[in-house]
Order: sequence, then structure tokens, then C-alpha cells
Amino acid sequence: MTEALRVGIVGLGWMGHAHARAYARLRHHYLNSALEPVLVAGADNAADDRLAEAVAAFGFTAVHDDWHALIERDDLDLVSITGPNFIHRDVAVAAAGAGKHIWVEKPAGRHAGETTEIADAVHAAGVQSAAGFNYRNAPAVELARQLIADGRIGAVTSVNIRLLADYAAHPEGALTWRFRNEWAGSGVLGDLVSHGVDLGRYVVGEITDLVSDSAIFILQRPQVSLAASHFSRGTGGPMGHVENEDYVCALLRFEGGARGTLESSRTAVGEQCTYGIEVHGERGALAWDFRRMGELRVCLDQDYQNASYATHYVAPDDGELGLFQPGSGIPMGYDDLKVIEAHRLVESIATGTPLGATIDDAVRAAQLVDALAESAQDHRWVSCAPVQ
Repeated sequence: MTEALRVGIVGLGWMGHAHARAYARLRHHYLNSALEPVLVAGADNAADDRLAEAVAAFGFTAVHDDWHALIERDDLDLVSITGPNFIHRDVAVAAAGAGKHIWVEKPAGRHAGETTEIADAVHAAGVQSAAGFNYRNAPAVELARQLIADGRIGAVTSVNIRLLADYAAHPEGALTWRFRNEWAGSGVLGDLVSHGVDLGRYVVGEITDLVSDSAIFILQRPQVSLAASHFSRGTGGPMGHVENEDYVCALLRFEGGARGTLESSRTAVGEQCTYGIEVHGERGALAWDFRRMGELRVCLDQDYQNASYATHYVAPDDGELGLFQPGSGIPMGYDDLKVIEAHRLVESIATGTPLGATIDDAVRAAQLVDALAESAQDHRWVSCAPVQ
């Protein structure tokens, strides 16, 4: 008999809804799951109608305007943390301390220190964790990782990672919490680059050294309520200073000798979710673009010169596509990646064995993000090999 897994969600904006949908859909795709998530409680202190909408849309039986009240409930097994960056550490540490499993969005903490505090609390409590690195769950990414591990492209020589977006490109974009270091910890580093370094680690291997540069292109923005969305506009009000980076570029070195580049921007006009990775090896190459999530460009089993790419449309036996679609060419979506993420956490809870991206992956990503910030500030290479 399937056992209920009682869930609470802190933060009921877009990402909180994505988590709620993932829990609700889990049994649609994973019929043999030993645990079935049941949405019990939500928490959000926004002044809009989020709490009422959450009850209407997802059937929460209780809502709170203070996350502490949710953590104190004794009828929850698992808590999702999807609010703004500045509450992640406090909520996650409290939830783990109360014996609750956690699913925390990235960046888990505003810096590596806060993220390590979360990891320490998780390990001390013996609970399971998940971190929101959803792009690694795409079947094409899973296939790329397997092809590289199987040696199909030979030793990896170079890696190119890009995460370009335009969500902050408008000069009248509001000065929300995302642009203040006290609240966000960093700018595009925590928001997008954290995904990029995780993708590089997951597909290729650990990053050992790096050098980076960063820039703020829009120096001031209209001041509005910190609760506003980062897509919000502000006009006619006082201007405030942007405190964190719009853009980052970096050179990377990987274990095994591969070299890499990473470029990320939140102000790239003409780009929306241009997220991807290209990997070249001694005998072949692979490339993936999130905007064509179900495709993997492959250059395999050819001569060293005049080789060309072909497009592989992921098939039901690639990654977990078969649990979502019956055949090649039928696309998955962003929400499907969150369902996979939820499933891996639920399986971790059921078996006691971590599966998927965990808080330890979030710690490593945070260490790399901090190293990128240090390098940009000091204008030098930084060694960031993981501690064995």
C-alpha cells in the first residue's frame, strides 16, 4: 500500500507552484512509487492573494503567513523551500532540525557558508534533501553524460557552457531583492551560473581552477517593493543602485585536463533561456540546448576531420523520457524536469539512499560561485578543487 508523504511549501510564487504541480503529478508518471506526496500546508507573507490561490489551485488544507508556523507543524514530513534567497538558510535549517526532509531551490544559501550550514543540519538530522538543479534531469543531458562516461567521444578536451537571459534587460526593470546583495547574495552568479557549474560537473566532471570577469550593465533601477517579481517594471519613482553582477564570463579547468568557458547574462537582449552545453572530445562532440530540450546534437564514430553533427531525438529509453512520452520527437517541458526531481527526492526518502541532486551538490555549486566572485574581484586564477 502506498504511504502518504505529507508536504509543506514555503514560498507560493511561480517556483512554489512548480513544486506543487510536481508533487501532484508524481504518481501520474511513477505508478510504483512507495510514497505519495500529499499537499498539506503552504506559507507565504506576500500581500497579494497567493494563499487563497494556493488553496484553490492545489487543495492545501492549511496556509500560514509566517513560515515558522509551518515548520512547527507535526503533520509534515517534507518541506519545499522556494521563497527568496534570503530565507533559504533559515527555513531549511529549521526544517531539517525539526526532522523534516527538504527540497530547496538554488542557490540554497546566499553563499557557500550558508549552504554548508544547511548541509550540516541535513546530515545531523539524518534527513534527505534535494537541490533545484533541474536541467541535469533532461533525458538528453543524461544521455550526454552516459556517452561521455562510456568514452564515446574520447577524452574530453573542451567544454562550453552558456546561460543567457533577458529578464533583467529592461532599464526600467524594478530594483527587487534580486539586485541587492543583502537579500540575494549575488546576481546572475547565484541565479543562473549555479545551474551552469552544476551542469558542467554533472556531465563532464569536477572543476578545479577558474578565472572570471563580471560586470553590472544597468547601474541603477527604479525602487519598488522588495516583494515584486524580477519581471516587474518601475517607472517614475526614485532610483537605486544595483549591487550585484548582470554578467559573468569565465575560463575553467576540469579534472582530467579539459578546458572550458562559461558565459552568463541576465541582461542579454534577444536571448530567453539560452541555456546549453557543448562538449568536445578527442574523437567526437556533443551539444545540448534547453530550448530544444528533446534533442542532443551528436558527432560520433567518424573521422577526425570533416566530421559532422546529427540530431538525436531522445527516445523512451533515454533518461526518463519513457515515463512521460511514448516516442521520440514528443517534447517534454520544464515542469516535467521538476517532476523527475521530486521523484528522486521521494525515492531517497523511501529508501534512505540519496538519489539525484542533493544539498551536497548545492554546496559544491556555491563553492564554485564564490570562487568565481573572488576571481572577478581579485583579477586572478582561483584554485577550487573539491576537498577529498
